[in-house]
Amino acid sequence: MARVTTRGPQLDPIVLDNLVDSDGALIGRGDDREAERYSRVDFSSRDFTGTGFTECELNAVDLNTTVLRGSTWAECVATELHAAVFSAPRSAWRDVRIEHSRLGSVEMYESTMRSVQIDGSKLDFVNLRGATLTDVLLSNCIIDELDLSSAVVQRLELRDCRIGTLDVAGARLADVDLRSSDFSAIHSLTGLKGATIDDAQLALLAPLLAAQLGIIVR
Repeated sequence: MARVTTRGPQLDPIVLDNLVDSDGALIGRGDDREAERYSRVDFSSRDFTGTGFTECELNAVDLNTTVLRGSTWAECVATELHAAVFSAPRSAWRDVRIEHSRLGSVEMYESTMRSVQIDGSKLDFVNLRGATLTDVLLSNCIIDELDLSSAVVQRLELRDCRIGTLDVAGARLADVDLRSSDFSAIHSLTGLKGATIDDAQLALLAPLLAAQLGIIVR
């Protein structure tokens, strides 16, 4: 029998050159911003609906309750983002790296993510219901609840993460690698089809699998 391998995320390098420092004061709904750097800027409660950011850098930016519905992000790097409420439903992310950030409630349902890495960050509730994820790496993150219900996910790796609850109800997974991460609970085990786990994780899931199949273990 041929050995089945799990393909990892394919991440493109992000190179930012000749950025212009900006305080973002003139950014509005539906704008297109390119090659700008925002450092220690407070965007709290601003309305960036449908706004596009291309080849931009964000350092220590506050995005609490900023309206990012339908916004687009391409070839961007963000470090030390802060937001108790990060509201970006139906947004699009391509070639984006987010590092050392602290986000509370992350509303990104029905969004698309391609070639995205989130590293060394703390997130509370992450709502990716109905989202499409392709080539995504979450590394060294602490996430209280990760909701992938009804999401379409291809080549996702959770590397050295601590996840409270993972919900995969109705999800379609392919090449999803969970082996190096810890989980307290997983909802809807049937949604794990297409995921790769290790022996230790399987042992932890065994009682849940037995209960779902009606197997009595004594």
